[in-house]
Amino acid sequence: MMERRRMDAALLVLLLGHLATALEVPLDLPQPPTITHQSPKDYIIDPRENIIIHCEAKGKPHPSFSWTRNGTHFDIDQDPNVTMKPHSGTLVVDISRAKAEHYESVYQCTARNKHGTAVSNNIVVQQSRSPLWSKEKIKPIVVQEGVSLVLPCRPPAGLPPPIIFWMDNYFQRLPQSSRVSQSLNGDLYFSNVLKEDSRNDYICYARFPYTQTIQQKQPITVKVLSMDAINDTMAAFYNDTDLFSEEPADERKPIFLIPSGPSSSKTVLRGQVLEMECIAEGLPTPEISWTKVSGDLPAKRTSFLHYQRTLRIVNVSESDAGDYRCTGRNRLGSVHHTIHIVVNAAPYWISGAPRNLVLAPGENGVLTCRASGTPKPSVTWAMNGIPIENSPKDLSRTVDKDTIIFTVVQTGSSAVYQCNVSNDYGYLLSNAFVNVLSEPPRVLTPANKVYQVIKNHRALMDCASFGSPIPNITWFKDSRSSTLDGDPYILHDNGTLEIHVAQAHNSGKYTCVARNSLGIYENHIYLEVKEPTRILKQPEYKVVQRGRSVVFECKVKHDPSLIPTMTWLKDDGELPDDERLIVDADSLTISSVTENDSGEYTCIMNTTLDHDSASAQLTVVEATPTPAVDERPDPPTDLELTDQKKRSVQLTWTPGDEHNSPIQKFLIQYEDIMHHRGHWHNLTEVPGTKTTAHLKLSPYVHYTFRVLAHNGVDFSRPSVPSRVFKTDAAAPDENPTGVQGFGTEHDNLVISWKPLSGFQSNGPGLHYKVSWRPVGGEWTTVTVANNSKFTVSGTPTFVPYEIKVLAANDLGDGPEPAIAHGYSGEDLPIAAPENVQVMVMNSTLAEVHWDPVPSKLIRGHLKGFKVHYWREHSLHKHNSHHMEQILVFSGNHSHGMLPGLHPFSLYSFNVRVYNGKGDGPPSHTQQFETPEGVPGPPTSLTVTNPSPDSLTLEWSPPHVRNGRITGYSLKYQPVNNSNELGPVEELALPANETSVTLSNLKYNTRYKFYLNAKTVRGAGPTIPQEAHTIIDEGNTQTSHPIARSPPRHPPHKALPVSPFGNVTSSVQEGGALISWEYWGPEKNVYVEYIVENSEDEEEWQKELVNGSQNIMLKGLKGGLAYRVRLVAKGHHDQSLHQSKELLVTVPAVASRQVDIATQGWFIGLMCAIALLILILLIICFIQRNKGGKYPVKEKEDAHTDPEFQPMKDDDCTFGEYSDNEDHKPLKGSRTPSNGTVKRDDSDDSLVDYGEGGDGQFNEDGSFIGQYSGKSVSRDTAEGHESSEAPSPINAMNSLNSFV
Repeated sequence: MMERRRMDAALLVLLLGHLATALEVPLDLPQPPTITHQSPKDYIIDPRENIIIHCEAKGKPHPSFSWTRNGTHFDIDQDPNVTMKPHSGTLVVDISRAKAEHYESVYQCTARNKHGTAVSNNIVVQQSRSPLWSKEKIKPIVVQEGVSLVLPCRPPAGLPPPIIFWMDNYFQRLPQSSRVSQSLNGDLYFSNVLKEDSRNDYICYARFPYTQTIQQKQPITVKVLSMDAINDTMAAFYNDTDLFSEEPADERKPIFLIPSGPSSSKTVLRGQVLEMECIAEGLPTPEISWTKVSGDLPAKRTSFLHYQRTLRIVNVSESDAGDYRCTGRNRLGSVHHTIHIVVNAAPYWISGAPRNLVLAPGENGVLTCRASGTPKPSVTWAMNGIPIENSPKDLSRTVDKDTIIFTVVQTGSSAVYQCNVSNDYGYLLSNAFVNVLSEPPRVLTPANKVYQVIKNHRALMDCASFGSPIPNITWFKDSRSSTLDGDPYILHDNGTLEIHVAQAHNSGKYTCVARNSLGIYENHIYLEVKEPTRILKQPEYKVVQRGRSVVFECKVKHDPSLIPTMTWLKDDGELPDDERLIVDADSLTISSVTENDSGEYTCIMNTTLDHDSASAQLTVVEATPTPAVDERPDPPTDLELTDQKKRSVQLTWTPGDEHNSPIQKFLIQYEDIMHHRGHWHNLTEVPGTKTTAHLKLSPYVHYTFRVLAHNGVDFSRPSVPSRVFKTDAAAPDENPTGVQGFGTEHDNLVISWKPLSGFQSNGPGLHYKVSWRPVGGEWTTVTVANNSKFTVSGTPTFVPYEIKVLAANDLGDGPEPAIAHGYSGEDLPIAAPENVQVMVMNSTLAEVHWDPVPSKLIRGHLKGFKVHYWREHSLHKHNSHHMEQILVFSGNHSHGMLPGLHPFSLYSFNVRVYNGKGDGPPSHTQQFETPEGVPGPPTSLTVTNPSPDSLTLEWSPPHVRNGRITGYSLKYQPVNNSNELGPVEELALPANETSVTLSNLKYNTRYKFYLNAKTVRGAGPTIPQEAHTIIDEGNTQTSHPIARSPPRHPPHKALPVSPFGNVTSSVQEGGALISWEYWGPEKNVYVEYIVENSEDEEEWQKELVNGSQNIMLKGLKGGLAYRVRLVAKGHHDQSLHQSKELLVTVPAVASRQVDIATQGWFIGLMCAIALLILILLIICFIQRNKGGKYPVKEKEDAHTDPEFQPMKDDDCTFGEYSDNEDHKPLKGSRTPSNGTVKRDDSDDSLVDYGEGGDGQFNEDGSFIGQYSGKSVSRDTAEGHESSEAPSPINAMNSLNSFV
């Protein structure tokens, strides 16, 4: 009954449910824990480092962690040496205060949250051990030549086992051969010993990999003696040696040293490495061979080591079980040994570990734990770490051996199930959760992802999704007219869409739709099919004389949207770093070639998607001194045509003289004397070793052929042409290319194509059968000759057509042509966009929205939309501005931005659609207002009525107000003679003010002023100005005189005839600042000026000031008055508008005082004077010391040591110098008036290293003591006779005193 119930449940799952595939649940959704990282089952640690036992898991909510140690709960808080990493289950054991062996145990990690519990493997922690070799005294080994010998290693047991190798005292590996080799256990085997085997440094080393330590066995001494030598030295070695043989060693047949006996057996586990060894002794040295008695050795997994003594098979499988025979053989005989191999297996998965299940309420599912092993393993289940038989009962769950079947699951039954598969050789433990969720679909692949693929390659577009129930995936392209589920599309189970061979028309926008019962989710991706990268001109084989240059060309075609990278290789390696090799965009040049440049050169063109490469050989030959003959080969001769068929012929020829350079190839050319007389075309090439070519020909051609030979130098002259060979006419083999259909009028369809050439016609009477039909309609066909287009009249406007053009001649029709697609002519759109709306983003930007126009109303290819907009007027001044602007939005858009708007203005706009024919009607014109912005700078700022402590500022409002002026901000600060700025004062002024008087200013002070206007949106840019308070009441002239201007009158309400207004001026240090307002439409605005009372009116100077409201006129001469005016000119430089003239007077001398110490000319003059004085002092110093000598005293005269005597010029001996001037101190020196030099307070001076002389350092660190050997008392007594030695340092001190 129970078995029947299980079968019914399984059948129910297969028929009514579905097998849910493993899904990656997004971490923002509830889910049981999943262990993502854990330490290995057998975890060997380094005892010198902290122990880290890994356990990482994910889940929602994030899981908590706990551990067991040797099967019982491990309270981490009670062990001060153990900590757990935050948000993790990883343990860190600090071994600085504890021994590592104390923590050798079996650990298991548990991760749990409210949805379930996951457990890790049992992690067996053991510390690595590298014990020392036991101390032993190894006696020397004396053996007779020819006998066998085994040197034992017997390394100490370590964890993991050490790696064994034999070396000598110099850490060089001992040579091994088929006679001497190391066994698997590390012992060194000699099949027979020779005299050269005698040495005293056979040393076995053991390397322990975890601790990276090497242990060394005591050296072993081996002495190989002949029988006579043994008898002579028996007494000497009798007490402290082992003698292995007494009889002479004769030749003998092989005997196995290992393994022993005729047979043995060995057990190995599946997947491990099987190593079998047979080592034989004998004389001569035996050769070892291997066979498998019950079959063949697995060739791909088998290798032989240690000179055939070891057979190694990797990744052992059950098929490797059986009997293996090793044979040792020499010329005296052979010996055999059979090894029986038994292959067992620890548990392994058959179809992978159990996969997580995500089920919706009411769904069915299956967890499968299918594994195998030898012996057959047992399977046990647990739920949330508790054996399943002890877990709460669940009617929706049925356990059937290695399978758990879930039927009609309910919310709240989420859990983690553990499957444990074990036998005598190991176990497998896997966690798999069942997560019951109700979740609408979502697509995990990033939106708008772009896939790029090369044409004719496979394209894969992902649509990774999640949902519960599992979403159904469908794909659409562009218009979404139908799903993509047939050729050429392949839809995979995971939602990926595959195009096996991608073409250009597959490019475009794709939509992936995920649906389940709870909702729908769309995601868009884009496919771009790129042209492949191809090398059009490959590098060619070159034979070049040494010392000459060679060029390899490599011209490439690639997709223009991909960035190519050209790389050159030589003999598959990088190019030599040599300046003779120059790499250009499509070539490699090698100058002054040498023999080392010979080799194969490869050019590789890489893009991000593909690459192409080509190679050529370079051969460098010796340079011939002076070529006596033409090095090109002679032309071939005796051309003959044989084996003539309708479309082929065989051409043979005789090669000409190759002139010491082998012929590399022959080029065959043809002339079509019927269609293209006088033009030769390349037909084919053949290697230089052939003199025959089978030529494929076209019908209806009158051929003549010629052949050119090519060697390492160049092509030969062409051969004499062959006789004419005429091919018969035939029906065309191909149809025209470039077929397209388009309309030139709204009621026609023009069909055009690229006509066939006479060579392609294949026969007389070439004509074309042109067919067309509306999509789904009947074909209409006409015949066209001597033309490459045909116009169909009376067609509906913009209707899709299918078109084909068939080539035909008098002998029949060509192949069935491909169908092309086109449209009849376009007409202007008849509808405007509807539901047009505008959103004002800010004072200079608005966004316009509209609904798309139906395709049938566009009546053509949609090119885009145009927004026409214009500024009606400013909300401040209602002056009209009807300059219309147009923004074009190409493509199928439904909104667009209008940038660069004027703030505080009224705008009108409309939207229209346009196609290839033109624009459609405009939408209803709408209006919008832009909010206020920050204003422009005030139009002018002038200073009037200066006095010693006050002055008046007058200004004009900004020309560009951008809103309602709410006030003005005035900042000003004093400026001293060094142009340093003082503290800033700020005044807030009302909007209706245009002047202000500043009082309590500093006497005779220059001020800087900054004025700006404000609206509700903030302050605008400032206009600067400078002025001085006057020196006294009687002097009204300022440093920056104010220009006289005609008195200003209040502006009228209506605009004046001239577009210029509020023209003002201010004379400053750098020139005259001219400011104005301008509201005219002209763009070319000039400021013109001329000297007052000038007789020549044509001498007006002008400066272009487009877009500006002020200008600084520089270069005006002081003491002159200038007439200034503003002029607006048209396109042909005619004056259209002109302002009233303004009189600007530039004062002759500015009254501002200047600090001479800060002027550049004064500083330069002082530096020049100081440099001149320094040069004069140096010249005086040189003249003074010419021929002079240093003063020395009697004690110094008594010295006989030459090192203390001055050198004479005549005989190069040491003598005495004297000069009357030496006793006079330099003018301006710092020597005291009494002639003495006081010693400095510090005892640490250069005097301490002399012979009692006194000296000191000056304040600036220069030494001014005397160079003498007098005592202190003598120096004091004769102070008036000594003087300082003239030196550059003293000269500098003199200069310092002067300055």
